Amino acid sequence: MKKPSSKIREEIAKLQDQLKAAETREAERIGRIALRAGLGEFEIDESELQAALEELAKRFRSGPTAQSSGQNGKGRGSTGAGQASANPAGEAPGSLGEA
Repeated sequence: MKKPSSKIREEIAKLQDQLKAAETREAERIGRIALRAGLGEFEIDESELQAALEELAKRFRSGPTAQSSGQNGKGRGSTGAGQASANPAGEAPGSLGEA
């Protein structure tokens, strides 16, 4: 049996709401991470920041083998994780010293 167009429109509206909610959650998550990384402190053009983030996305889209095989990527990841764990556990003097 075929659905009437009104039912399909209702489903589309529900899916659009779900998409909007998912995008909001993702944006908030990425925003929190960006702020913790210090991106909120820079005066940078939005298009320039977007281009940099697109480059970062390309790095992660290349797959797990590209991430784990490269020494540079692995070193950066472990350094970033170490800094992220050290700051919340410690008193965060590093961030105060840099400011």
